[in-house]
Amino acid sequence: MVSLAQLKNPKFYLLIFLDIVFFVVSLFLAYLARHEIGFDAGHFQQFAGVLTWVVPLKILVFLLSGLYAGMWRFTSLRDLRRLAVACLFSTALIILLLFAFPRFQGFSRSVFFVDGILTFILTGGVRLAIRYYYAGQGKNNNADRVTRSWRQKRVLIVGAGRAGEKILREIMENKALNYNVLGFIDDDPAKHGLSIHGVRVLGDVACLEQITAILDVEQIFIALPSADGDTKTGISHKILPGIGELIDGRVSTKMLRDINYEDLLGRKPAQLDNRGIRDYLDSRVVLVTGCGGSIGSELCRQIVKYQPAKLILLDAGELNLFKIQMELRHELYMSKFEPVLGQVQDSRLIDKVFEKFQPEVVFHAAAYKHVPMIETNPWQAVDNNIVGSRVVMDAAIRHNVGRFVLVSTDKAVRPTNVMGASKRVTELIMQCSQGNGTKFVAVRFGNVVGSSGSVIPFFRRQIAHGGPVTVTHPEVNRFFMTIPEAAQMILQAGMMGEGGEIFLLKMGTPVKIADMARDLIRLSGKEPDEDIKIVYTGLREGEKLYEELITEGEDILPTTHKNVMVLKSNGLSANTSCHEETRLNLYRQIDELMSLARSYDARAIKAKLKEIVPEYTPQNNDSVL
Repeated sequence: MVSLAQLKNPKFYLLIFLDIVFFVVSLFLAYLARHEIGFDAGHFQQFAGVLTWVVPLKILVFLLSGLYAGMWRFTSLRDLRRLAVACLFSTALIILLLFAFPRFQGFSRSVFFVDGILTFILTGGVRLAIRYYYAGQGKNNNADRVTRSWRQKRVLIVGAGRAGEKILREIMENKALNYNVLGFIDDDPAKHGLSIHGVRVLGDVACLEQITAILDVEQIFIALPSADGDTKTGISHKILPGIGELIDGRVSTKMLRDINYEDLLGRKPAQLDNRGIRDYLDSRVVLVTGCGGSIGSELCRQIVKYQPAKLILLDAGELNLFKIQMELRHELYMSKFEPVLGQVQDSRLIDKVFEKFQPEVVFHAAAYKHVPMIETNPWQAVDNNIVGSRVVMDAAIRHNVGRFVLVSTDKAVRPTNVMGASKRVTELIMQCSQGNGTKFVAVRFGNVVGSSGSVIPFFRRQIAHGGPVTVTHPEVNRFFMTIPEAAQMILQAGMMGEGGEIFLLKMGTPVKIADMARDLIRLSGKEPDEDIKIVYTGLREGEKLYEELITEGEDILPTTHKNVMVLKSNGLSANTSCHEETRLNLYRQIDELMSLARSYDARAIKAKLKEIVPEYTPQNNDSVL
């Protein structure tokens, strides 16, 4: 029937009014068609008399048939069938009533049959007109998007059946979907050259590679139930499940959304206190090294909120630097930045950057971090992580930088790999640089979920390809934090630090990588060990089963924030620099390390790192050279 909400909707009464008009017009035309020239005042009087009860009867039948309960814009063939049944039933009822009372004397049967047909045509026509009006709006929107094709993603739909048609119709009618459908691909030769909603079927799957190259296709939507996703084009593709698969649970809607990394932490994300951060960033010149990496780019996004006078972007990767530059300009509407393409170990370049821009706050995030890669290329850890950090810290002292925040890692604690040992050396450089006018602090991280090269994106790619998911060891575990947590932690440390401290975030209990893999499989709508297998491959070179956050000789002290801890290291108080003799000895050892790095002597590099960092346990493995 009719709901209370419909009774409050003026469109409900508009449709009834239109139907009343059509009932009158259809009956009048039926009389006119039956009697033609012989239509006189007597026929008109009979028409008027019948009209007084035929119109209310039809309205009642339409109401009982639920024809006013639907949404006009979604009128379908099923609605038209219900309309035809209502018209047929009302016509039969009218004829039955005329037989029962005046026994059809003076009435023509053909009038009411014609009236029923005209009623269906007129009332159905207005409903289809409404349906196509809204569909036309979607097409117009699609046409408007075509005029802005530089913003659109160029796509092909594989499968010119019902599923493919539904995808195209949704793209055409949904304003939020910014796709330009270039054509269909289908293996049925009978469909080739035909069009669906104006979009042609271009050929079969065998021609897919050639068609994508000619049309410069960016995305392929696969709408075939039997598709396995092997398009052999190298172009990004999505296999779109049917509605039936979603309903019966064969495909989970979780597969259609991005995984929220916070679901994998095993704890609630820490809420850091941003008060006071603005005081040291507002209207300051800020330098971010490694600005194009996962942490560096998020740092830039966070820093922009505090309205720095200028943001200096430094990165050795051209593409990474370009991406963060474009994001700042076109998405965050930040124009007060300077991109510098270069390496942190280039002392002349770094000195020029500090001399020209006079940064007041430095966030040093530039570093090589992938453990197995650095393990077989240890000279790069010396050159980039150690020498590069010393160059930037020395420049900060010479140019009177107010605050310097070093990004470190939990792998610096009792390290078993070159990457961790190199980061521990940078912490020592940081502590020996304190006391020269610049407030130096470090932030020690756990693993950052979602960062480039981290295990989670790798697992997601494996799941997308049907598995297996590879885990090094069933007992391996790690501390995890999100990218925003990491960036906020860096900013927090810059605000809280008085010099020489190493800050770390309370990250709860470590999470087993195997458990995280299982959670990720479930969040993707699959069952671990059934739909997606987990395979254990053994610990990689330099990898530990368990990570730690503090090392021997370090004491944990509370801070003003409940989720942030600070380490008082090796007996040094927060405001005391290391002895000059200690600093000179450290720098001498680093110079020797640099000499070994230039000779690519991996074993000697590890031995020297062991001398600098006694708690380091080198691995007996081969380098690439």
